[in-house]
Amino acid sequence: MVQRLLARDGSRAGSVMRLLFVASDPMEFRGILAVTQAPRKISASVDWARAGKMNGHEVLLVANGAGWQRAADAMDAACDEFPADRVVSTGFCGALDPQLQVADLVAGTLVAHGNRRFSALPVTGKGVRTGIVCSIDHVAGTAEEKRALCADGYSVVEMEAAGVAERAEARGLPFSCVRAVTDLASEDMANDFNRSLRSDGHFATMRILGGAVRHPAARFPELIRLQRRGTRAAQALGDFFADCRF
Repeated sequence: MVQRLLARDGSRAGSVMRLLFVASDPMEFRGILAVTQAPRKISASVDWARAGKMNGHEVLLVANGAGWQRAADAMDAACDEFPADRVVSTGFCGALDPQLQVADLVAGTLVAHGNRRFSALPVTGKGVRTGIVCSIDHVAGTAEEKRALCADGYSVVEMEAAGVAERAEARGLPFSCVRAVTDLASEDMANDFNRSLRSDGHFATMRILGGAVRHPAARFPELIRLQRRGTRAAQALGDFFADCRF
C-alpha cells in the first residue's frame, strides 16, 4: 500500500509537503524522475507509479493514460492511499499562444473544461509563464482549432488537467497545473492520434506506425520530431520542479 510506504510526520515544517503528480504517460515524468531521490516502484491501482523525495518534499508520481476519466481515476486511486497536501497535473501540452516555443513551461491560473472552470494555485520558478489551460477530450490536431481556442483566451491545450482538478476540488485539495509545450500553435498534426487513442487511455502504436507507413514523407518525420521534443519538454519539467516553490 502506498500509505505504508511513505512517511507520515505531522510535525514537519509547513514548507515541506506531500505532493501528488498526475500525468498521462511515464515519458512525461522522465525529467522529474531524474531529480527524484531514491525513486521506487510501488503498487497502486494505476498504470504506473513511483514514490520518492524531491526538493525536500515527499512525492508520488502516477500515470494512468490520456484523457479526463483516466486522470480522474488516477486521482481517486492515489488519494485513497497517499495523504497529499497538493495535487499537480503535469506533462505535455500543445501551444495555443503563438509566442510559446517547444519546452516552454506554462503554469495554469485556471483550467477550463467546457463550461467548468477550476482555479489553480501558483507554482513559481525560473522560466515559467502563466496562462489558462484548456482541457479537452481529444488531441487538438490542427492549427485552425488551436487558433480558435487561443481566440477564446486559452494559452495551452491538453487532455487530463480537468479530471485532476475536478477530483481535487471534490476532495478539498489544493491544485496546481504545470505543462511543457511539445507542439506549436501554428502546426497541423500529420498523424491522426485521435483515431489511435484506445479506450484504456493509451495510443495504439501499431495503428500509428501503420498510418505512417502509408504516408512516410510527412508522418515519420513528425513522430521523430515529437519524440525529440518530448525529451526536451520532460527535461524542462524536471529542471523546473527540482527548484520551484509551491
